Amino acid sequence: MEVFRISAPRYAQRLTASGVANRWNTAGQYIIYTAATASLACLENVVHRSGEGLQAPFKLMRLVIPDQVLIEEVPAEMLPADWQQVTSYPQCQEIGSAWYQLRRSAVLKVPSAIITSEANYLLNTSHPDFEQVKLLGTEDFIFDPRIKMEL
Repeated sequence: MEVFRISAPRYAQRLTASGVANRWNTAGQYIIYTAATASLACLENVVHRSGEGLQAPFKLMRLVIPDQVLIEEVPAEMLPADWQQVTSYPQCQEIGSAWYQLRRSAVLKVPSAIITSEANYLLNTSHPDFEQVKLLGTEDFIFDPRIKMEL
């Protein structure tokens, strides 16, 4: 399976995670967030960056998750009704943190908070199967200047 990530060029040559807390993890957990499509990766970046932040140079990373790597899934219907809200981060972090710590799989499929019928794939960099995930390549990515234009 191919997944996508958009990042600054200095982080695009290898698979690394910052350990910064996010929707599905707490600080100190090294998870790489990827999306099922390049367009979803773009949209995820748009909602998390200011308009000015989209003007910097970026790279689109293409990764492959081999078929033999186990993927766990968190279906949207198993989440609290308001899971997409920032105020629900603690509940989502609890789910993601438990997955990270139990290390049953290297990949967790979660619904996108932007488009719940689409998926993001979290990669647990501390899982032994993570080394099977490979970076296929990168290419320049430029956000269309009409996206998030300041009015």
